[in-house]
Amino acid sequence: MCYGETMSERLTEEELENIRKCVVELKVEHRDLDDAIDHLVATGTFEELKIKRLKRRKLQLKDDIARLENTLIPDILA
Repeated sequence: MCYGETMSERLTEEELENIRKCVVELKVEHRDLDDAIDHLVATGTFEELKIKRLKRRKLQLKDDIARLENTLIPDILA
C-alpha cells in the first residue's frame, strides 16, 4: 500500500503527487502480472495455484488503483 490517507482529509500538492506516483507504480505492477500470467499460460507449464495467486494479486492491485484514483478526484458535493 503506497498511501493511507482518508478521503475526508485535505491533501497537499505533495501528497497528491505521491498518490499519482503510487498509481503509476501499481499500474506497472498490474501490467507486469498480466504479462506473467499470459506467459505462464502460453508456455503450458503453469501451476494452477500460482496463476490463481497472481490473478488475486492483480485484482487487489486494480482495487487499490481505483481507490487511490478516487482520492485524486475532488469531492464535488463538499
